[in-house]
Amino acid sequence: MKPLRFLFSTLCLLAGAALAADKPNFIIINIDDMGYADIAPFGSKLNRTPNLDRMAQEGRKLTCFYGAPVCSPSRSALMTGCYPKRVLPIPSVLFPGAAVGLNPAEHTVAELLKKSGYATGCIGKWHLGDQPEFLPPRRGFDYYLGLPYSNDMGPGEDGSKSSLGDPIPKPKATPNPSAPIPETGITGNQPPLPMLENEKVIARVRQDEQQGLVDRYTKAAVKFITEHKDKPFFLYLPHNAVHFPIYPGKEWAGKSPNGYYSDWVEQVDWSVGQVLNTLRELKLQDHTFVLFTSDNGGTPRAVNAPLRGFKTTTWEGGMREPTIAWWPGKIPGGTSSDEITGMFDILPTLVNLAGGEVPTDHKIDGGNIWPVLAGEAGAKSPHEVFYYFNGLRLEGVRTGPWKLRFGSAGLAEGKGPVKKPAAPIPDQLYNLQTDIGETTNVADAHPDVVAHLRELADAMKDDLGRDGKGPGVRPLGRVENPQPIISRDGTIRAPFAPK
Repeated sequence: MKPLRFLFSTLCLLAGAALAADKPNFIIINIDDMGYADIAPFGSKLNRTPNLDRMAQEGRKLTCFYGAPVCSPSRSALMTGCYPKRVLPIPSVLFPGAAVGLNPAEHTVAELLKKSGYATGCIGKWHLGDQPEFLPPRRGFDYYLGLPYSNDMGPGEDGSKSSLGDPIPKPKATPNPSAPIPETGITGNQPPLPMLENEKVIARVRQDEQQGLVDRYTKAAVKFITEHKDKPFFLYLPHNAVHFPIYPGKEWAGKSPNGYYSDWVEQVDWSVGQVLNTLRELKLQDHTFVLFTSDNGGTPRAVNAPLRGFKTTTWEGGMREPTIAWWPGKIPGGTSSDEITGMFDILPTLVNLAGGEVPTDHKIDGGNIWPVLAGEAGAKSPHEVFYYFNGLRLEGVRTGPWKLRFGSAGLAEGKGPVKKPAAPIPDQLYNLQTDIGETTNVADAHPDVVAHLRELADAMKDDLGRDGKGPGVRPLGRVENPQPIISRDGTIRAPFAPK
């Protein structure tokens, strides 16, 4: 019997090894606030990005990949495969000490891949809630290193409100301790910014730490890849760069001829090169899918051309991201696709590639875009309609090349924070195929298209709602008595204190 048991055990091990070998590795590199044309593959004439140039030459550009107008919503879409409003119904973003975050009942891409045998790591900015219940170690990640939110969400005296070389602002008056804190967190006179490893504070982030973010994340990413090279892994690498305040690394500051912002973009390119070179050195390049993107449009310091608008808006420049998909031998090199894709497609695509099952107990909005990524003949976007949400408000809808932006008459009974102007603004129709910059309103020439898009928008009333929360919006995660990770006096909250 013993030889039979040994043979059975050996066969099981071999079968498990073969199954693991069939599962590709996944790396998602998510930059913060990068402009559409901040990198050379998408038209930059200022920033030198040789590693992203090579990535595009070896991979496929997605020229119509959507995030959200701001950080937290975009990241919720990536994690859950849903429109942000469905799973994170907040007006804007989350701040330190927030009582709410991504609901633990939501399935994350990390949790689903973990069920399929993946090692999972998150290295960088999280921004989906900073209470223990909401952080990466509780959301399917085996390892976490990074900041729980944006690098500007700390006190001015630590350098969080001023870029490298700028004067440190004077401290603000201490707020009234009895004043109510919004459920989305502390917006003024913020507490110190923590660097976490798993659920422990390992540093208070001041100027030196800001300058070391890209280098620190990159080294940790290379280490994670190396340690998990023999089994399938999922690495989520969301950089804090290039969000304000601007802090290129000490070896990068002043390196480009175009200022600190360009320095930081070029350091991000270096980081991408380190990740891809590590895959090549470990002979993992033919077995690893890498996606490079940004969470939302760039700010005015970025270059979004030829798109109109910037971060916080639902113009194309606020939501369309510079995105490159790379997997040598699987994704055709030197190609591009203008099919509608987005953050909410990441979960269903990765789970399908991993041989897992996309849950059916919760509605998701994304689709499997692998046929588009692989360049299959006739492959189309899974989205006949795409909705442009800004917080809780639906501001536009798209089908095919046609995008309708709602004027003041379309702002859903005037609810919410946006006030109608005294002079009504008409709905605006753009053909994004011929007018990517949204320069010419052609609504009067195409009343039938406008009517059809208005019908599509009205259909959303019975799901997510055009304004406020519709029946398809799911509840936020919520905790009682939320506290910042580090208090204003520098005390580290007990659950996060290192032993």
